[in-house]
Amino acid sequence: MSKDRLPSENREEPSLKGTFVSVLLLAGFIVVTWLAVFFLFVSRG
Repeated sequence: MSKDRLPSENREEPSLKGTFVSVLLLAGFIVVTWLAVFFLFVSRG
């Protein structure tokens, strides 16, 4: 085994907080857009 490999118990996992926030913001944008189009459709109907 080479020295540049770290044992699995010492490996630090990357933080996914930024990814989680980005996914929440994208989901919120999609929901708001869908609701805006839906209410526009209902108001014209």
